[in-house]
Amino acid sequence: MKRIVIVGGHGKIAMSLAELLSGRGHHVHSLIRNPDQEADISATGAVPVVADIEALSAEELSEIFTGNDAIVFAAGAGGGSPERTYSVDRDAAIRTMDAAAHAGVHRYVVLSYRGASLDHGVPEDNDFFAYAEAKAAADDHLRKGPLRYTIVGPGALSSEPASGKIDVGDAATAEKASRENVAHVIAAVIDSDNTIGHTIEFMDGSTQITDAVAAIA
Repeated sequence: MKRIVIVGGHGKIAMSLAELLSGRGHHVHSLIRNPDQEADISATGAVPVVADIEALSAEELSEIFTGNDAIVFAAGAGGGSPERTYSVDRDAAIRTMDAAAHAGVHRYVVLSYRGASLDHGVPEDNDFFAYAEAKAAADDHLRKGPLRYTIVGPGALSSEPASGKIDVGDAATAEKASRENVAHVIAAVIDSDNTIGHTIEFMDGSTQITDAVAAIA
């Protein structure tokens, strides 16, 4: 059994992940900003923790993280203003990485997206630009840091139920990745040390998730 913190606990992927991890016997704390969401979190089997990651310092986040085995960053501004996108998807993400290192919680999994990179090529006048910039900066900080990280990069998301199957890398040709499948991938990654130091880009596909994750090398 692991002690796992999910940052951005009320997102659809995070809620599915909390239910999966709790069902497997892990002890899960889900960070949320809005106390009205506590009942939703409790229903997944996780423990709700009201914490505004935009307002908390790395030191304060470190206190929350201390004593855990893994951090999952699944928070996001959700396509809000560019300022808030940078605040959440870049700045708060980087603070959680620094906080995890300070707290001695070295296993860190971040939810990114397929194609995220410093040379993403998104034009500045595109609405997606701030998100692409923010995720690229956060992912780059993670890669250069001391954490035992995995970056999970699904393509365009769908609300389809989990098929339990994906295709990874160049084999991924489907148009969407189910949010529930993404949650299953993260759950598998947490227990798979072979994924440390890797970026896993995928879509829904034909390979069992456990087999696809086990094949990462």
